[in-house]
Amino acid sequence: MACNHDTAFDGMSRSYRRALYWVLALNAGMFVIEMGAGAWSGSRALQADALDFLADSFTYALSLWVIGRPLAWRARAALVKGLSLLLIGAWVLVTAMLDVLGEHSPEAHVMGLVGLMALTANVVSALILLRWRDGDANVRSVWLCSRNDAIGNVAVLVAAALVWWLGSGWPDLVVALFMASLFLHSAGLILRQALRELRSA
Repeated sequence: MACNHDTAFDGMSRSYRRALYWVLALNAGMFVIEMGAGAWSGSRALQADALDFLADSFTYALSLWVIGRPLAWRARAALVKGLSLLLIGAWVLVTAMLDVLGEHSPEAHVMGLVGLMALTANVVSALILLRWRDGDANVRSVWLCSRNDAIGNVAVLVAAALVWWLGSGWPDLVVALFMASLFLHSAGLILRQALRELRSA
């Protein structure tokens, strides 16, 4: 583990930078694929997961930029990432609630296929980053984003199966709401730690 009990790991290692480049490429590619599939299939859960890929890509790029900078810089970067997750969670929540008022019937087979691709990409990303799951707010935000993706993809696959089985769009909306709550919870964790580190800096 690249941290000790006294000082939180700050990302200063060549292997960590290399890991971030790999997961950045994976997440940026999956954002394009999943957002297109979500729009085509009409799945709010896929679109929510695609936005999570976008947020993660931003998180990894920002994390690379602030590595080696003072704690105050890294804490501010984590604040930006936490706020971006907060906004994405709010957008998913609002759009899913609006869909409750209308007719909503996504394509289950597209959800399942793309959800399986996304899960594979996220499991690979999570395994790459596993050894750095603890650290300062900047490093921890990277791990939380990867964890969110893996959980979200499992939820999308469950929703796809239920949409196909029930012939209803409700499971898709329920999963989108679950993912919104996951984004908001993670945003709160990141923001609280970032504010603590900013005060200590």
